[in-house]
Amino acid sequence: MKTKESRFQVHDELTAPEGSLPVLKGALATGGQLSNFLGVLAGSPATLRAYARFRSELRHGVLPWPTQQRIAIAVAEHQNSEYAMNLLQRSARDAGIGLDEFALARRFESQDEREATLLHFVKALLESPSAPPLHFVEEAREAGWTDEQLLETVAHVALASFGNLVTRAGDVPRDGSAEEGRLVQAA
Repeated sequence: MKTKESRFQVHDELTAPEGSLPVLKGALATGGQLSNFLGVLAGSPATLRAYARFRSELRHGVLPWPTQQRIAIAVAEHQNSEYAMNLLQRSARDAGIGLDEFALARRFESQDEREATLLHFVKALLESPSAPPLHFVEEAREAGWTDEQLLETVAHVALASFGNLVTRAGDVPRDGSAEEGRLVQAA
C-alpha cells in the first residue's frame, strides 16, 4: 500500500535546515513526535519560528483553551481541513469538549450561548468578503466578550487558516499515515 506523500519535504531533526532545529528540538522535547505539519514548516526556518511564536503567544492569551479549540474546529470545518480535524479530535477531547459540542462547533454553534455568539462572529468573519456585519461584534460584546478576546479570536482564525493553507498547499498527509502504511506493508 502506497501512503500519501507531501508536496513539500517533511523534515525531521536530521534533515531540517539548521535554523529550524531549535524549534524542532523544543517540539520533540514536549511532544515526543513531530507532526507532519511542523516537519513541512521546518523547510523554512523563518516560517517555522513565526508560527511557533504566534501559536505560543496565543496559547498564553486570555481566551480559554476550550474556546480556542472551538474556533479551530469551526475554521477547519469551514475550510474542509481533514488534517486539522484529525488533530482537533484529540486536542478538543483534552480540552473537555465532548462529541456533541465538537459537532456543534463544526456548525459554528455551542450549547453555551456565550460560546455560540463568539462562533457566530467567527463565521461572519470567514464568510464576509469585507468587514463582518457590525451586529456580530455588538452581540459578542453583549455576551461578555471583550475587545481583547475578540482580537485574539481574529488571531486564532488567522492561525488556523494559516495551518490549513499550508497543509492544503503541501497536500500534507495525516500524522501517523506513514506508520500505518509501514504496518500494512509489514503484515
